[in-house]
Amino acid sequence: MSKYLLCVLLALSISFNVFAEEEKQPPPLDPAYEGIHGMALMQKGSTVFASHMPMYAKPHNVQLVYKLEVKDVNLLQVVRDNPLVTVKPEKFNLQRLMRGEELAVKADLYIGHFERDGLVVYEGITLQFDKQLFVRELTEPETSGRVQEYTAVSYNRKNDRLYIHHIQQKPSYDHILHIDLDASCPTKIATSSAVPNQDEIHRRFINCGTMKPLYYETQDFEK
Repeated sequence: MSKYLLCVLLALSISFNVFAEEEKQPPPLDPAYEGIHGMALMQKGSTVFASHMPMYAKPHNVQLVYKLEVKDVNLLQVVRDNPLVTVKPEKFNLQRLMRGEELAVKADLYIGHFERDGLVVYEGITLQFDKQLFVRELTEPETSGRVQEYTAVSYNRKNDRLYIHHIQQKPSYDHILHIDLDASCPTKIATSSAVPNQDEIHRRFINCGTMKPLYYETQDFEK
């Protein structure tokens, strides 16, 4: 092979690699998603989940659930022993999680709702976002109604699933269930109103398997 041909092939190879690297780069982050993104923490066994507490307007118009990597046993115990645990993270761009990045963020940990008289128990803990399980933007949510849609997400064993409600237009609700699946389970249910109570919802899933309610919120989605 001539030196000229070798140089041409080498130049082409370098150009291709540079082009490929440029293609891998995601678009710039939208600064509109920069903010303090409150999260509800939930637990099943040794697994802790973080669910973004969404609203209808930017920068919070995203349903997002992540599995956390937890090394601090105190964090696991607080989430396990209290019905509602939330965190107030430092400012960051939510699009990083929307893209599925692994991310470490400092946050204050609250028993109760961090904006509704919750009690701060730890300051400046590190949340390690390990794996994105669910993301859904609330840019054009469905009209509020009595048919409720859920997404079933497997995260560990095949039968361990989170059922995550698709928030509709007002009035609606945010809801997450854990089900150890024993049988087929619906992802659409009919309810008596657009915002049914938890007991009614749970009755719709009662034949699916062992159920653990994780999160239920209505106040941010009222008329």
